[in-house]
Amino acid sequence: MVKGIRKFAYDCEKYVSGKSMDEVMEEYGLTSVIKLGSNENQYAPYPAAVQAMQAEIGRMNIYPEKNYIRLKELVGEKFGVTGDWVSLGHGAGNVLDEVAKTLLEDGDEVLLPKESYRLYREISKIMGAKVVEIPLNENYTIDLADYKKALTDKTKIVWICNPNNPTGTVIDKDTFGDLIDVLPEKCWLVVDEAYADFSDPNLLPDLMPYIKAGKNVINIHTFSKYYGLAGGRIGYLVANPEFINWYDTVSEPFNANRMGLAGAVALMEHPEDPKKYGDIMIKDRAWMNEELKKMGCTPIDSQANFVFFACPYPADEVAEILLQNGVIVRPCGGWGFDQFLRISIGTTEQNKVVLTELKKAFDQLGD
Repeated sequence: MVKGIRKFAYDCEKYVSGKSMDEVMEEYGLTSVIKLGSNENQYAPYPAAVQAMQAEIGRMNIYPEKNYIRLKELVGEKFGVTGDWVSLGHGAGNVLDEVAKTLLEDGDEVLLPKESYRLYREISKIMGAKVVEIPLNENYTIDLADYKKALTDKTKIVWICNPNNPTGTVIDKDTFGDLIDVLPEKCWLVVDEAYADFSDPNLLPDLMPYIKAGKNVINIHTFSKYYGLAGGRIGYLVANPEFINWYDTVSEPFNANRMGLAGAVALMEHPEDPKKYGDIMIKDRAWMNEELKKMGCTPIDSQANFVFFACPYPADEVAEILLQNGVIVRPCGGWGFDQFLRISIGTTEQNKVVLTELKKAFDQLGD
């Protein structure tokens, strides 16, 4: 056995990704695969980002400079603040990890949704925190009233995923302020809005008034989903400048890659394609849910770039049949939802293929 591993690592679970497209093609003898299991943007990368990233190739020997500052300024403008309210990371996952490193100590407690993005749990455990998991309610939603009841004087972070992954549901924005009002003095509310750009903005709480008022609120976003830069690994947080200073102290220097930064800046300056295709994905999400109902499924109202629904058959069996026919989706048994599938919104043509293959899988299981 390897010696010297941090003791808290033994309580953590390694992230296990799904099979790659190449693995599926090789295993099942396929020539093409539709991958809709990782919530990636199938319309991207967008031309403005590609052009900007290509221009950076000749500067890959130099640490990122101008675009690092420029992106912070652009994000700040979006949220009505200056760039010193913003910091960056290698995707939202890295930002979340650095927030945990900045705040958590051995013996702290964190509250998080039981059926949500698993990284919250693991990055809290590795810092020695006690993890308190709060189940979703009967509507597959994070209920903030349950969090208020679970707060203690040891609670240091409340992790919220809004919209939630894998359900796509959103919190009740009318009770958001009630939770902030009862947070312990040293407790921070961290809201991961990785999928917020696909949501009805009227359903989401506005975090900026709380952040500007000096409340312990951190807002996290990513360029992976809506902007289609999952491989560019650019995430960011918006928070009080004093917290940003401590975050930057804990983080590694130059914690975003040059090409990803160039693509992100280009899309912030030219958001036409993300808006155009984001609207198409939102429209297709509604259409897919209607088609799923016709097939006997029960979709939950997702505000993300995926549909989440109960199947008439075990989700693992459905997913395996789809895999054999070249469609990668995400069965949700790992979250305790044995009858549910999560399928990312692809291009309109991909979505049509997926629905056709899904109906065939149901017919096969029903024989």
